[in-house]
Amino acid sequence: MDTTSQAPKGAIFYLKRITGLILLLALSATFFYSAYSKSGISFQGFHLVENDSSFDSFQWTFLDMGISSMLVAGIIARVMIGLELLLALFLLCHIFLKAFTYKAVIAILAIFIVYLLVILMKQGNSGNCGCFGNKLEMKPLTAIWKNLIMIGVTVLLMFIYPVKPYKYQEYLIFLISTVAFSIPFAVNFIFIGTNPDKYLKPLPLDLLYKYSPAPAEDLRTGKHIIAFMSLTCPHCRKAAYLLQIIHNEHPDIPMFIVLDGPETYKQKFFDETHAEHVPNLYYRHSLEFAQLAGSGVPAIFWVNNGIAEYKSTYAYYQLDPMYMEQWLKAPALQVPGH
Repeated sequence: MDTTSQAPKGAIFYLKRITGLILLLALSATFFYSAYSKSGISFQGFHLVENDSSFDSFQWTFLDMGISSMLVAGIIARVMIGLELLLALFLLCHIFLKAFTYKAVIAILAIFIVYLLVILMKQGNSGNCGCFGNKLEMKPLTAIWKNLIMIGVTVLLMFIYPVKPYKYQEYLIFLISTVAFSIPFAVNFIFIGTNPDKYLKPLPLDLLYKYSPAPAEDLRTGKHIIAFMSLTCPHCRKAAYLLQIIHNEHPDIPMFIVLDGPETYKQKFFDETHAEHVPNLYYRHSLEFAQLAGSGVPAIFWVNNGIAEYKSTYAYYQLDPMYMEQWLKAPALQVPGH
């Protein structure tokens, strides 16, 4: 009688354990993939490829949330990736599951949901939320449902897979934490040279007013950040995307985009960059454009009374809103005749 009565309980116990292990591994794999997809590394065959732009896009989302420093946004982005790696490893290694890890998973997923709700209110349910970088595009509302399902799985695990801590787990915590938070900084070194390069050359901005249409404002006087971009240039699209983020959060920073290239690419450029709200001009005169932009694009100049005082040589990293605001407060250059 005792053996018969215990058999169903044993079957249920093992069923819970097997189901719990499968769900836990799936949860851990999701966090691993999420961290990997945002890290900026990728694989082509068996070859490791770095900097596929996913990390840049991820750190810029924190600028979009109001962080005013590229350096600070980059640090937060690396810490968030490290946190995802940490939770993935804690789940995989069964580190204090019920006492800490399950609760931490629910907390971080709840924070992600709040972040996605902010994106949903600001941009609507369009575009890629960036939860899996550029490797798996997902709209904000879909990502919210994904996180709610993951929370539900975690709550279920708390009941069916409450594995007790094993000996010496506390010694693994330091090792796992060090690895998890070191990898994002090792893969993406922090670029601290966010200040633009000294340039101090006049720009022939009269060329912009030679034809119609022309810029509505006079870019030859005062301070302006003027970006010359090609509609077909992938680096230009990244820079334009970053400029529109800065423009939305800091509308007081005067910036202007001058575009060149086949007009058929214009709508695609704006669909991808959302930069149509930044003051811009589609300039159909390639020879004059080359005189203004120089040998390569994106060419981003910090113009002070017609003089290109600085140039963002490393376009994405040398567009720091904090430094832009400092530059705007500095005295304007005194140019004879102005």
